[in-house]
Amino acid sequence: MSLSVRPQRRVLVAKINRSQSFAGVNSSVERPFRNLSSFTPTVSRKAGSRVSRMFSMSHKSPPPKVPQPNRLDEVYEALKKGLTAYLEVHQLELEKLSTQIRESKRNSRLVSVTAPQGRQVKSIERFLRRLEFHASKIDELYEAYCIQRRLRDGAHNMVKAYSTGSPGSREARESLAEASKGYKEYTENMCLLESELESQLGEFHVRMKGLAGFARLCAGDQYEIFMKYGRQRWKLRGRIEVNSKQVWDSEEMVFLPLITEFLSIKVTELKSLANHVVVGNVSCETKDLFAALPQVVAVDINDLGTIKLSLEVTWNPFDKDDQPSAASTVNKASTVNKRFSTYNQSPPDTPSLREQAFYV
Repeated sequence: MSLSVRPQRRVLVAKINRSQSFAGVNSSVERPFRNLSSFTPTVSRKAGSRVSRMFSMSHKSPPPKVPQPNRLDEVYEALKKGLTAYLEVHQLELEKLSTQIRESKRNSRLVSVTAPQGRQVKSIERFLRRLEFHASKIDELYEAYCIQRRLRDGAHNMVKAYSTGSPGSREARESLAEASKGYKEYTENMCLLESELESQLGEFHVRMKGLAGFARLCAGDQYEIFMKYGRQRWKLRGRIEVNSKQVWDSEEMVFLPLITEFLSIKVTELKSLANHVVVGNVSCETKDLFAALPQVVAVDINDLGTIKLSLEVTWNPFDKDDQPSAASTVNKASTVNKRFSTYNQSPPDTPSLREQAFYV
């Protein structure tokens, strides 16, 4: 899968010095925004690593003072596409189970086998009904938002018309004041609806897969990765082992999706106590992560693309992991078209990477 990036650009780190991991690589300007593609590096994790939840109700972003209707339209379209895909995946699983039950009933010796399958069917049916209700609630919030947007646009035109003309009579001044009051009220309503829609976006479960360096990662190197998503933070450290495997002190993170924020990723090489090298600092779009199946995405960290960060992102449309057990039987492999290409890395003990480019 590839994700679009933010259109703005900003200059970040000036230069990267030579090191064991970046021998012969000098970069004058880091490119801050990257496309995300898919690949799978070799990674191992510390025993006992756990899911991190670095947010609470107090970490939710306050309602914005200025509404962002264009951005909300983009997120809504992506969200509806993800919910539709979610429904299709589980409807296909429901049809598959129903077909298995019908075939089992034809043989009397297999009648008892249909009992657990029947429970799975009921569980998926309940989940589908909840998912449909959730989608209808989002539609209602978006329709209410559109109504407030039209009212706000009308009030804005009235204020503009009264402001450009002469002060006029007392009635004209009162009309201007009334239009200004309405404009402020509709703006506040839009901000509140944006906040309510944001609370219905579910969760992003992000799993660390590792770094891929194309021979730039050497045994003994240590890295720190810092991710910022609105007011949510995730910092983790890892090192490269002799066998080219990677050990990280944190495995998973749960982020609450946001409408107006982008995911910021900063990777730093830890060389000594007072000498750290910033490998790259990028900002990525997140609206394309609303998908029914887990996605493995890769972020180009440095300008040459020789350092990539691999993450597995799973979207849950609800705020807690209460997906029915039957849904876990859905094939987790991506069903989109794949194209494979193999990259040979050096030194020889570094395994080759198989990069999967997903196109949706």
